[in-house]
Amino acid sequence: MAFAVAAYYLASEPVARGLIWLNRASASLSLAPPVAVGSHQVRYATGGQGEAVVLLHGIFAEKEHWVDFARSITSAYRVIAPDLPGFGESGRFPAENYDYATQVERLAVFLDAIGVQRAHLAGNSMGGTIAALFALRYPDRVISVALIGAPHGVRTPTLSDMDRMIESNQPSPLIAQDTKAFDRMLEMVFKNQPFLPHPIREQARTRAIANATSNERIWREQRKDRFLLDTRIDELKRPTFVLWGDADRLFDVSGAVLLQRRLPHADVQILRDVGHLPMMEMPRESAKAYLAFLSRL
Repeated sequence: MAFAVAAYYLASEPVARGLIWLNRASASLSLAPPVAVGSHQVRYATGGQGEAVVLLHGIFAEKEHWVDFARSITSAYRVIAPDLPGFGESGRFPAENYDYATQVERLAVFLDAIGVQRAHLAGNSMGGTIAALFALRYPDRVISVALIGAPHGVRTPTLSDMDRMIESNQPSPLIAQDTKAFDRMLEMVFKNQPFLPHPIREQARTRAIANATSNERIWREQRKDRFLLDTRIDELKRPTFVLWGDADRLFDVSGAVLLQRRLPHADVQILRDVGHLPMMEMPRESAKAYLAFLSRL
């Protein structure tokens, strides 16, 4: 027993891989063969049958962040959760750009490669912005758009904690240079942190610290488009669903009221006591609300 406990804590990487596999399997998801998208080999998890639901993660995130959310969806839809180019297991290269325009075109190439012509797009943060911009660029390929957690790029009436940090030229709260910064990052994105087994947490911490310099470059690219969605959100005509946590410290909840005014056709819901990642913090409740939206289309 003592050996097993020691292995659990000391052999974090292989244990983490096993736990990730088990969690995927419990959600009826499996890892598909990688797909070439330019210089990237895009890895993605998929499962279920029916209309395609494509789940797009946020900045410095990965496909695994959707698994608990997807568990409720795979019984009715074909779920596809990629590691976007530059993130997770899909590779990142110094000579490549990871701005929004480039990522939208990469998403089109990815969907072509896996044979998906039309899909429901759901995204968190950066992923939500990519979903909305893709719908503007390729409206005939998008059935609906869901912003599961606040999208990046909306100028909120009230400044968030992260906005104030940016305005005062403080370091990004999403880039972890060390363990303390990693812990502060988790406190920033969650109101109530979900349980993360020790090997999973250690894997995430180690990778975040190792990627800090590269993450800083991508952060600067994102900063150039800080309010990009704000300039175009009125053009979004696809059926739209928004879940915004009222405890989001990255993008203030006042943005949800703004979106409801600018997108009168949208179903906008505010989640109480939830931070920036509702699909991780309240996966069942978030998925239930999303499924209700899909059922009304």
